[in-house]
Amino acid sequence: MAGARKSTAAARWTNSIVLWAFLLIVMLVTVFPVVMAVINAFKTNIEINLGDTLLPKTWQFSNFTTAWEKGNFSTFTWNSLYISIVSTIGTLVVASMAAYAVDRIEFPGRKFVVFIQSATMFISIGAVVLRPQYDIMVKLGLNKSLWGVIIILIAAHASTFFILLGFFRGIPKELDEAAMLDGCGPFRIYWQIILPLVAPGLGVSALFAFRHGWNEYILPLVFTMSTPKLQPLTVGLANLRYGTGDAAQLNLMLAGACLSILPILVVYALANKSFMQMSAGSLKG
Repeated sequence: MAGARKSTAAARWTNSIVLWAFLLIVMLVTVFPVVMAVINAFKTNIEINLGDTLLPKTWQFSNFTTAWEKGNFSTFTWNSLYISIVSTIGTLVVASMAAYAVDRIEFPGRKFVVFIQSATMFISIGAVVLRPQYDIMVKLGLNKSLWGVIIILIAAHASTFFILLGFFRGIPKELDEAAMLDGCGPFRIYWQIILPLVAPGLGVSALFAFRHGWNEYILPLVFTMSTPKLQPLTVGLANLRYGTGDAAQLNLMLAGACLSILPILVVYALANKSFMQMSAGSLKG
């Protein structure tokens, strides 16, 4: 009996060691490139190309000011914020209304709507749809406006739809019935009763939507080729690649990349509580 207990304890210790070793490896693989990017952002371009030192000989804080001024970061940052914030709000409105309708309202074709949402989320055709999307925006006169990018980002709301659908399904429908007896209509129930109850889901969805809009590259690149003043940070960072004499300015690119990460870190910090509560909402759904 004692031997069985010892073997069980030894197996638990072994499992714990293997688990922690795996988590440590994953953490190192994830964090190491970010740490190296931050360190290299303080080096000179020559030090990065030579790669003979881990830490910079002299910390070049001027890389960040140079990247900000040379890369016109104030304009690019505003464009990125505009795209991300407006597309996030639009995604939350469209996806939450769609999820509410599918979960709460009986209408023909509900299962087909869910199928279409699944198809758009799991079947990625990438750049194949860029040309027809661009042609549509040309017809609408939005090909030289950030609104063309924003509308396409809002249309890609399938993941947000399923996140919120899981939260909606965790809310008893008896609340709707009680509200209807008090004279509330469907929209008032959705706006004043249901949405406040799924605040954690909205917070997580906003985080993902903001990150999607902030990190998008190909779509704004296509739509801003003829209007550089509308370029977001992801596209504007490419302008830092070459300097005088066509030499690759890796230090400035890394400094600019570090600056572009800061808004995402702020958003993650603000949405951290909602992110931690997401598992509870998902389990209820």
